[in-house]
Amino acid sequence: MSESATPKTSRWALWLPLAFFGAFVGLVAWNLIHPASSDVPSRFVGQPLPQFDLPAAAEGRPGLSRADMANGKPKLLNVFASWCVPCAAESAQLAQLAAAGVEVDGIAIRDHKADLAVFLQRNGNPYARIGSDDVSAVQLAIGSSGVPESFVIDGKGVIRHQHIGVIMPDDVPKLLAKLQDAGR
Repeated sequence: MSESATPKTSRWALWLPLAFFGAFVGLVAWNLIHPASSDVPSRFVGQPLPQFDLPAAAEGRPGLSRADMANGKPKLLNVFASWCVPCAAESAQLAQLAAAGVEVDGIAIRDHKADLAVFLQRNGNPYARIGSDDVSAVQLAIGSSGVPESFVIDGKGVIRHQHIGVIMPDDVPKLLAKLQDAGR
């Protein structure tokens, strides 16, 4: 009797790793399809921008400083790079925001002027100002961990909203509402 029980137990033990793997894949797929939340809380929201003064990153556009961000009008601050493929994907949405009257300022991360010029020529240039952050100092000081990221800044230079990742077409109305709220 014990001899016949052992082969059945060993057969089950052979399939057990496959069952665990299948359950793991199912759990990962479920969480990818139904994420808990797309909002990532940031400790920098509600905080003033740090002091910074970045040189111009592109010809024909001035650099960017904290004083530029605190001139009484809400703005969208976009952290991007020419080497960032997703940054090109959000170009149309940034142009749409600029066409709606939003002042879009940019911080180019670890970029070269020549590469940035090609990027802006290819994808459009919705930026009023573009600062060059060659060592990511300002990027890290405002709580940005990657590119692209965008921040709604109120007229006093306070971060009111952080958008992580590509701005998709359905994000435009949300950002416009956040900018309107930041202007109050």
